[in-house]
Amino acid sequence: MIHNNADANPARLGLVGFGMSTVLLNLHNAQIVPMGSAIMATGLVFGGLTQFIAGVMEYGNRNTFGMTAFMAYGAFWISLAMLLFLPQWGLMPASSPALMGGYLWLWALFTAIMAVGSLAASRMHQVVFFSLTLLFVLLGCAAVSGRPMLDVIAGYEGLLCGFSAIYLAASEILAAQFGHAVLPVGWPRTAGETPRKDDLVLHIS
Repeated sequence: MIHNNADANPARLGLVGFGMSTVLLNLHNAQIVPMGSAIMATGLVFGGLTQFIAGVMEYGNRNTFGMTAFMAYGAFWISLAMLLFLPQWGLMPASSPALMGGYLWLWALFTAIMAVGSLAASRMHQVVFFSLTLLFVLLGCAAVSGRPMLDVIAGYEGLLCGFSAIYLAASEILAAQFGHAVLPVGWPRTAGETPRKDDLVLHIS
């Protein structure tokens, strides 16, 4: 095992938390599995809390993009759980379809901004953020229209998004462990430039 504290990077943990939570939720959206506590528990702890902590650590790394992404999507998972829990606890009424659609479309707007920022990173970063933007748009349309088929379509598209984040995390974990790229992520290269070896994480300050 290789242990080098200088190379420790919280983005890999945040990506895995995002990816696994997204896959589980969209297995439900695609009507492959029913909603269950495994989805909400993973979303709250791994998608929410762990991602948020990764974002705080990215602040210490002076990585504005990583901090914003992980803290924001960590907060999204926590807020999504609260949307479900608050009406069941009798503290707030459930959101109307229009309000839920607006909530999801605002997240689509934020994600579209992040997707533009990902153009400075690898092709796999772009797949994650652009597919996530489309996922929020589809889920917002499903909420407003009330058409279950849109949820199913969003579910399968969300599986692509979640697995792409897991793949990206795996590529960065293995690259850090072995000291060279193992899984390709499509880093842009200019003439005569050698591939990145160590830091395969988007770092925009």
